[in-house]
Amino acid sequence: MDPDYSAQDVARCDLCKTAIAQSYCDFCHVNLCKPCIGEHIISDDYKKHIIVPIHQRKSTLIYPKCQAHQNEDCKYQCKDCSISICSDCIASKHHNKEHEFVKLEEVFNTKKSHIQSDTKELENQILPAYEEIANELEMQIASLDGEYKKLTTEMSVQREEIHREVDNAINQMEKEIDEIKVKHHSILQKHLDEIKQLQSLMQQTLLVLNEIEESNEVSKTIHFSSKNEEFSKLPPKVIASMPKFIPKQIKREELYSLIGKLTPLSTTLEERVSTANKPNTSVRELLAEPEVLNTIKTGHKNLRSVTCLNEEQIWTSGETADIKCFNIQGVLQKTIKTKSGKFHNDIAVESDGALLYSAGTPMTVNKVKNDQTEKIITLQGWKPFNLCVTFSGDLLVTMFSVDYTQSKVVRYSGSTVTQTIQFDDKGQSLYSGNKRIKYISENRNLDICMADCGAGAVVVVNQTGKLRFRYTGHPSPTKNKPFEPRGITTDSQSRILTSDWNNDCIHILDTDGQFLRYIDNCDLKGPYGLCVDRNDSLFVCEYYKDNVKKIRYSK
Repeated sequence: MDPDYSAQDVARCDLCKTAIAQSYCDFCHVNLCKPCIGEHIISDDYKKHIIVPIHQRKSTLIYPKCQAHQNEDCKYQCKDCSISICSDCIASKHHNKEHEFVKLEEVFNTKKSHIQSDTKELENQILPAYEEIANELEMQIASLDGEYKKLTTEMSVQREEIHREVDNAINQMEKEIDEIKVKHHSILQKHLDEIKQLQSLMQQTLLVLNEIEESNEVSKTIHFSSKNEEFSKLPPKVIASMPKFIPKQIKREELYSLIGKLTPLSTTLEERVSTANKPNTSVRELLAEPEVLNTIKTGHKNLRSVTCLNEEQIWTSGETADIKCFNIQGVLQKTIKTKSGKFHNDIAVESDGALLYSAGTPMTVNKVKNDQTEKIITLQGWKPFNLCVTFSGDLLVTMFSVDYTQSKVVRYSGSTVTQTIQFDDKGQSLYSGNKRIKYISENRNLDICMADCGAGAVVVVNQTGKLRFRYTGHPSPTKNKPFEPRGITTDSQSRILTSDWNNDCIHILDTDGQFLRYIDNCDLKGPYGLCVDRNDSLFVCEYYKDNVKKIRYSK
């Protein structure tokens, strides 16, 4: 569109400055009202003026002047020489008559068409691609602190582990020292006891000798036997060498090897393929009639959430402390009870198979891995509700203030907050502030999609948190109850699927929020949580029936 004029603006006459312009001079490039046309065309070079209706402005072509025939316009182009020429050039011998000529108007129109095509491609394809790249880089930069925090945390865990092992080793050696000391003491004490016993015998012998010396009894004297030879043989000296601690010299290289290895920063350049030129080899079209493939009876009370562990297993949860894992044939594989033993809000699965669940009391998000449960997020003043593990491995958590007047979405990298989404560009709340379910999902284009039950809308923001659109339902004579979305998920085609609690159906939207169709032929009762596996099979929780239905809706 011409930046100087738009149908939304009122063009004023460039001569009188007040009247509305109905005409335009394509030679002078000025807007004219009817009274001013006459004044304009009586000026010098009046023959050159070209008056056209204003909506045809700039429709008259301005040709270049011929260098050989100064009064002639060049309306042709030589296809061989690629230069502009006039009709006199063609008629005269001034230009090679064997060359081919084309009208400049045709060249102009062709070039204009190419320019329009370039403009459209630049606006609709190339610039959005660069915007997506810029957004992706901004998100990467924003997540750096969290990622490097995770790295240093892992090293701190290793440091604590090494310290613990060193303490254990030192404690063991100290225990050994105590044991050696007791043994050493026992050896010396035994020898001392033997010496003291001999000393006692010697003292007794001295008493006998003194008595004999004082006595004049013949028999006692002549029968005395000396023990000095026996006593003169001194006992062997006990030499017990003290144990020594020989510290091992610590070599830095060996210490580094003991701690672990830090890989260097690695960067590569990967060629990007424009979305417009990238072939779509995995298009899945919607079926005319979706079909139920299987119904899994979960035994939950008020079934609310389902998430895919893989193509063969799903996790389910309801309004109890139990979280159950089923295979797709409906056979129970495993049951986990929440650590608090209380009702939890939602579940999600990480790429390594670890189970996450949120709890309002206490206000935590917990991870279950290898049958061990740990708190990974603890909140104050906010209650965590619904969860979504993103394609990058981050965790999105919807949460309410404790008084249920505010709600927001928080992105975590590990346990570190990297993004908070709560307000639009005008400072208005993006999401309703009441105690109503707010299931969340991430699209393939990294949009964040929320089923805001309290607002009766699907609210979609881009990865930076900027509002893209709100979907508030689709007019239908058979779906006459208020639109009340509960669960939400997205598939491989970036379509958005949301459950309509009141009307017992599923709405399918395209990536821009345009309604595509309903899934309303599968006898759904109170559809709630949703998830889609890698094959685009849809799993739907039925709140009242406590069943999960597996539905095929695309091919």
